[in-house]
Amino acid sequence: MSDLLRAPAEIKYAEELDWLESIDDNPKPFSWRLSPKMVRLFVLGSERSDGLDREISQKWFGDRSFVERSIVTLASDRGLLLIGDPGTGKSWLAELLSAAISRNSTLVVQGTAGTTEDHIKYSWNVSMVIAKGQSRESMIPSPIMTAMETGAIGRFEELTRSTSDVQDALISILSEKYISVPELDSDSIVFARPGFSIIATANSRDRGVNDLSSALKRRFNFVRIPVMTNKKSETEIVRFRTEELLRRHQLELDVPPTLLDVLLQSFADLRASAAAAGSDDEKLESALSTAEQIGVLEDAILHSNFFGERALTARTLASSLVGSLARRDPEDLAILNKYLHGVVEPRSKEEGGSWPEFLEGGRDAIATLS
Repeated sequence: MSDLLRAPAEIKYAEELDWLESIDDNPKPFSWRLSPKMVRLFVLGSERSDGLDREISQKWFGDRSFVERSIVTLASDRGLLLIGDPGTGKSWLAELLSAAISRNSTLVVQGTAGTTEDHIKYSWNVSMVIAKGQSRESMIPSPIMTAMETGAIGRFEELTRSTSDVQDALISILSEKYISVPELDSDSIVFARPGFSIIATANSRDRGVNDLSSALKRRFNFVRIPVMTNKKSETEIVRFRTEELLRRHQLELDVPPTLLDVLLQSFADLRASAAAAGSDDEKLESALSTAEQIGVLEDAILHSNFFGERALTARTLASSLVGSLARRDPEDLAILNKYLHGVVEPRSKEEGGSWPEFLEGGRDAIATLS
């Protein structure tokens, strides 16, 4: 695993999955590797009341009901659509569910304006077709077709970014549970095996790009993933990902809890400001998600390690926040400058601590970018 830039969940947590599978005596739907109860435990982590001989780490932080509804949907014959703002953990939850159920989370189609029907059905190995003609051997199955043939979970990322033709092709797969290959004279239908399902994700901010038809919506159960607003849960997520980052980069760097509080509070302030804004021009382009918080912190940690004093400072954190969130010039810079003067400056005078240095670092970053 150490030689992979980013190992999929089934490799990263292979030991946990093997152990859970070895003790799992609960009923399993279809060809599932784990029972629904163990899938939930793998995703949300173990508690003392579970009575296990070892601890299972929590990997996705959110409402338990979202995970349970997702698992129940996948045990039915309906697809699962995870919808929410960018950075709410939709793709990560889809990966974890696929890893726990199928031990394969890599059967993925990425939805874009360039995604075609071939990407979700099949294409052909041209050289083999020229040499031997069209056959099952010369056919290149899509990740979705592979999931169908093996009774696994297929994933479709950013469904609303794909065109209506692609979405229409998906309706047939979800309804009929087979793909017809008219180019072949025999063996021309690929049927889905029990256990096959699709987890799709959709960005709620993409509304209007390629809206889902009512026919496709009926084939999915919707699970809406909200932006994390619970400070305790968000703190746990940021700490979890920070520890993971430090291990991956083999860094020994001090991340003071007070600076985590500054980061969390800054995002909470900016979200409140966005909620009160009267127009989009008064909002940052960023979704201000937990994932973006982690990105800000990762940037600050790596900068501190490579160019600083191997200790995270409030100045570096502020510089990373401004650099990460200022995407439109001058609109986002103006919003961040207003935040620093209207919120951070009074707070730095009243509370002190890391806030004065954070204020100074933010001002310097804005001056550099202006």
